[in-house]
Amino acid sequence: MAGDIVKNIGDGDFSKEVLESDKPVLVDFWATWCAPCRAIAPTVEALAKELDGKVKFTKVNVDDNQQTAQDYGIRSIPTLLVFKGGKVVGQLVGAAPRDRIKDAIDKAFA
Repeated sequence: MAGDIVKNIGDGDFSKEVLESDKPVLVDFWATWCAPCRAIAPTVEALAKELDGKVKFTKVNVDDNQQTAQDYGIRSIPTLLVFKGGKVVGQLVGAAPRDRIKDAIDKAFA
C-alpha cells in the first residue's frame, strides 16, 4: 500500500525512523481492510512526492504494529500524525482532504 516514497515502518524501527528524524515526519496509521485508509493513500503519495526531501512520509499498519498504535492512542484509522523533533505537532483522524493534510504538515515548519 505504500510506494517507494512512503516507507512502511513498524514497532521495531519507529523510534529510528520517526522520533530520531532530522526532518518532520508524517505517519499514516492504517490497515489493509480500511477503505478510508485506501482512499487517502493516493493523496499521501502525491504529497510525499511534492515534499520529497523536506518531509519524511511513513505508514504504520496497526494490525501488525499494535504497540506503536497503542503508544500513540490510535483508536480510529486512518490517523495521520505529524512529528517534529520527536514530538507530535499535528493530528488528523479520518479521511481528511488534501488541504487539511497539507496544513497539518505546514504547521510543522511554523
